[in-house]
Amino acid sequence: MSLPMKPRHHDPHPALTPAAVWAAVSRAAFAVISHVTPAGAPRSSGVLYAVAGDCIYVVVGADSWKARHIRDNSTIAVTVPVRRGGLLSLLAPIPPATISFPAVVTVHPAEYADHVPRLARLVPPERRADCAVLEIHPTGHYVTYGLGVPLLAMRDTARSRSRVPVR
Repeated sequence: MSLPMKPRHHDPHPALTPAAVWAAVSRAAFAVISHVTPAGAPRSSGVLYAVAGDCIYVVVGADSWKARHIRDNSTIAVTVPVRRGGLLSLLAPIPPATISFPAVVTVHPAEYADHVPRLARLVPPERRADCAVLEIHPTGHYVTYGLGVPLLAMRDTARSRSRVPVR
């Protein structure tokens, strides 16, 4: 005879909201974007970004593989690592929380950086003429890990995962 299972304790932390997830994205500045080449091969690369409104903006080389592949297929995946642990992270390896989501990208010419002042500051003047601006619009759901839970709770995968609609 098996014993009845104890009910799981309810998470005392409020559910994540789209605004809370976007606030975490807005505070970060580094992301990994993943896309597919015209031949169907996967590619990922790290990028610095700026947030304005409900979009992420990235500057890439105008003739880079990244810009060319994304022009051909405007659907990408984005993962933003969110630093955790504060001072403790200097003493012990603390994994970051993560926010992942699908997105649609529009590729703009270099002049578009002037519309996003935080982004314009990231681009050295000598690179301005040879860049393209990626305007990234999140779609679907944010999939998070470790966001909105205490650091030690990150060991509990069920408690650490969350799926939040983008809008």
